Amino acid sequence: MCAIAGFIETAAGGPGTERAESLSRRARAMADRLAHRGPDEAGAWAEGEAGLAFGHRRLAIIDLTPAGRQPMVSASGRFVLCYNGEIYNAEDMRRDLEAEGHAIAWRGHSDTEALLEACAAWGVEQAISRAIGMFAFALWDRAERRLWLARDRIGIKPLYWCAQDWPGGRGLFLFASELRALEAHPGFRPEIDRDALAAFVRHNYYPDPHTVYRGTRQLPPGHLLTVAPGKAPEIRPYWRLEDALVRGRAAPFEGSEREAIDALEALLGDAVRRRMVADVPLGAFLSGGYDSSTVVALMQAASARPVRTFSIGFRESAYDEAMHARAVARHLGTDHTELHVTPREAQDVIPHLPEIYDEPFADASQVPTFLVSRLARGSVTVSLSGDGGDELFAGYNRYAQGLLFRRYTARVPRALRRVLAALIRATPPGAIDALFALLPESRRPRLASDKLRKLADILPEEGDSFFRKLTSHWPDPRALVPGALEPETVITDRGAERIAPDFIDRMQYRDILTYLPSDILTKVDRASMAVSLEARVPLLDHRVVEFAWSLPFSLKIRRGERKWLLRQVLYRHVPRALVDRPKMGFGIPIDAWLRGPLRDWAEDLLDERRLREGGLFEPTPIRKRWQEHLTGKRNWQDSLWTILMFEAWRRHKNGPHAS
Repeated sequence: MCAIAGFIETAAGGPGTERAESLSRRARAMADRLAHRGPDEAGAWAEGEAGLAFGHRRLAIIDLTPAGRQPMVSASGRFVLCYNGEIYNAEDMRRDLEAEGHAIAWRGHSDTEALLEACAAWGVEQAISRAIGMFAFALWDRAERRLWLARDRIGIKPLYWCAQDWPGGRGLFLFASELRALEAHPGFRPEIDRDALAAFVRHNYYPDPHTVYRGTRQLPPGHLLTVAPGKAPEIRPYWRLEDALVRGRAAPFEGSEREAIDALEALLGDAVRRRMVADVPLGAFLSGGYDSSTVVALMQAASARPVRTFSIGFRESAYDEAMHARAVARHLGTDHTELHVTPREAQDVIPHLPEIYDEPFADASQVPTFLVSRLARGSVTVSLSGDGGDELFAGYNRYAQGLLFRRYTARVPRALRRVLAALIRATPPGAIDALFALLPESRRPRLASDKLRKLADILPEEGDSFFRKLTSHWPDPRALVPGALEPETVITDRGAERIAPDFIDRMQYRDILTYLPSDILTKVDRASMAVSLEARVPLLDHRVVEFAWSLPFSLKIRRGERKWLLRQVLYRHVPRALVDRPKMGFGIPIDAWLRGPLRDWAEDLLDERRLREGGLFEPTPIRKRWQEHLTGKRNWQDSLWTILMFEAWRRHKNGPHAS
């Protein structure tokens, strides 16, 4: 795992060693802003005549010798690679290159060299189509003076870019693993994008390709970007989730249930084993849920020694999964490390979130994700994660809710649903909680009144508006960001109905394209990289993703049991009794903290005068929700956290202005 940064400056051309050295210093300064992603080594490379420079920070995982240094020049001298990620079938690619007559004198055994020589021999598009891995890289073709940027299929690794003053293909082109590296270039102009801000307050993250800054973009997952002399940047896909969905539905899995379980276990087992290759200590996050437990079970099955596992717990029982993780670890025989975090320790992380996440990001589980990453980094350099199972195998509550919604909205008139929603809203939260308290604790949902009120918000909805409302923290961003024109996303794209006619398929499709890369994977990447820990996600091996789309829905949700097929794989390794329980999520009691120890911090950030002076938000709806939250009338923790994280970031950046 590493960090990359670089640029092309065409305004001031001319060859010469002096110019190359100047460009290298600038690229190195950009990369040094990302030292947390690569603390082991720094490197830079430049070509003065082209005005191009690469900067690199290395976290050495495979081949710890100087043979793995970057930027790396190909054996032919034609190509230069600046790369972040891991290619898990690098040895297979080496053998294929040699078998096809592309043998070279390998300088080491790094996956960097395998990827570089594959690009040189097969071309960029074929090389990454044959690769299994997570990556974001820049490749310079010295002969054609063409720059290639590529991002992995699912968006596990980040890649930002911008082209400033680029008419006719001249000006400044920048790219980096994080925005802070772009900010280190003297030519970069950071201007807050009000339109993208509207999307942020709706979702609590920036959906790609949008970012906080106008004119700065994320390269979408599964895409290539090319920059050639005299041309504007061109972007095209090399892999599309749409194609995987259509192929899967056109040729569905037709084997028996047992054959489906066998096939998934074999595929996941291979994905896990490939991600266990490292020249540094390796472990796994373990929450005790289905996804992480499956990953750890397959790791332990493939390992001759106990796997290192890590979990954190909280004193608040409603948020504490440590006991479940401990039970799974004991059954599997892992070398388990557990840390119980006090509220003070968790709250101490919050002032550092703008620095850790670099861009406004407002999923409150960012706090425990950072804490468990920091815990793991004390013992290992690589940790496997169970992320992706909910999206692939229909694990989120909203998929089950979507089934009920689809089944009953046709039967219940919309007017009656509006009346029912009004009754729920009129019921005091305490009364709702008291009603749910009559249920056995094992079946009692966390934040019951809040969830029921969210149900009231979506009851009157029709069709796809159900999903948008369900995933919106602020359903009307224009009321918060006056004058903003919220950009369209795949969530609002009616073309998704053609790609995925089934409503639940469509929900999963949209989640994998938006929520998964822009929220879940962003959260894990920034939290782990902040402590120089590489996180690997075997459930998001693209072969697993493609297989999941071939599965009939009955193998995903059966009799209300979500992730049915994935559970069957896990049950072969772990007894049901250790993992079957209501879904908790990975959260912290932000609602209570905002009314208690974080109240002064939040009040300062939500101050009406300061919000107006900031010139971005209309304070009235924000202040209304803040007061309702303080009085306990509603739990607005998620929507308030969105504003708090943006304002904390803006102060951290010393208040960049809006465009």
